Amino acid sequence: MTEARTSYHHGNLRAVLLENAERVLEESGPDELSLRQLARDAGVSHGAPRQHFADKRALLDALAERGFEQLGHELEAARADDGAPFAAALLAFARAWVGFATRRPALLDLMFAAKNREDARDLRAVADRTFAATSAMIARAQAGGDVVAGEHVEYAIFATLQGLASLVTSGMSGARPVAQLVDETIATLVDGLRSR
Repeated sequence: MTEARTSYHHGNLRAVLLENAERVLEESGPDELSLRQLARDAGVSHGAPRQHFADKRALLDALAERGFEQLGHELEAARADDGAPFAAALLAFARAWVGFATRRPALLDLMFAAKNREDARDLRAVADRTFAATSAMIARAQAGGDVVAGEHVEYAIFATLQGLASLVTSGMSGARPVAQLVDETIATLVDGLRSR
């Protein structure tokens, strides 16, 4: 009875558990996550989270999936229209990506670690949907001759942005403002990718 009342009080126990799990993830890392502690924090019985997550791995996967969905919404909100020049579209994508990474670094790490597990096919599908518009933007720029051809271009872009986000979140980027660093990096990247 208490558990049902508490779940009702929260409205959506699953969402509450995920919000609390992300907070713990960002503050202390994945090793400190515990379904039992999340249940205590939510004010429900220790077995209540198992209605939503079979185990800690299921919780982490759900957290990663939610992260990809949220990143996808942020990238979509930042996305320039399909007719925008490649440099402007890529800059908007980079600003959104690095902004997400600086606000939620542990979540971003979890997202990519989880999706690269061999048994994470569903999570990879969510990640692919997250980046589908960006992949299409790169393909359009290649088809239009604005960017060199080749599959390696998409990898180079994602690797650069992931590396840039890592430099910023680790503090290795120094005192330069993040916006300036993103703008300069993208200008250099666009120049290097230009068709010759």
